[in-house]
Amino acid sequence: MTTPADGLPASATDNGSAVIRVLSYNIRSMRDDNAALARVIRACEPDLVLIQEAPRFFRWRKAAARLAAATDLVVLSGGATAAGPMLLCSLRATVERTEDVLLPLTPGLHRRGFATAVVRIGGVRIGVLSAHLSLQTDERYEQAGALLDRLAGMGVEHAIAGGDLNERPGGRSFRRLAGALQDCHQVAPWGGEFTSTPGDPHQRIDAVFATRGVQVLGCGVPLGLADPDDLLAATDHLPVLAALRIPTPTR
Repeated sequence: MTTPADGLPASATDNGSAVIRVLSYNIRSMRDDNAALARVIRACEPDLVLIQEAPRFFRWRKAAARLAAATDLVVLSGGATAAGPMLLCSLRATVERTEDVLLPLTPGLHRRGFATAVVRIGGVRIGVLSAHLSLQTDERYEQAGALLDRLAGMGVEHAIAGGDLNERPGGRSFRRLAGALQDCHQVAPWGGEFTSTPGDPHQRIDAVFATRGVQVLGCGVPLGLADPDDLLAATDHLPVLAALRIPTPTR
């Protein structure tokens, strides 16, 4: 396994396990500098991209396809059919199944959903979920529980979830997720901590989580990888990049 100059391990397959790079990113419906957005994603060299606020309206599939083409990735699932979350993947991933999940709608609030998939990378099966939780406290807490239930029902030993939580680590929804899963930045801090806002980073409201048994090699905002000007221009959040070692399933 190689470790580039930025200190985060590169993608690799070794001794039956897979080292993968997972990027979680709120892209604000691609309303900002899309060339900068593509450069940020490419600089992180991800195997999986967990997107929030993907385009959801007029010709949204074409916009998603343009982003995938510009980043040398493919659209895995989600978009408007998941109310915003979307998954992209590299050709390293073999897709086993996908499912877009719409969560219960609270009148007067924005519809939320999950983009989910089960993929195989380097011979290991991985559950993947992208989420964008509610701005409303009680609904957000229920959605955090639904996220955990969805991961548990995927039928895989190892799973990864990431997204815009609209809440800091001290909040009860964040704590609900971190109590059941590994908060990857907390386990192995790397790069920057705060994800909002790019011009004045002061809070961590975006995160990548992994089930127990996944080895977290490093996780944080990729300040040393992406161009600072691109991070400012791409969208109104900073991305979270994690390097994870996924072991072969236990027998």
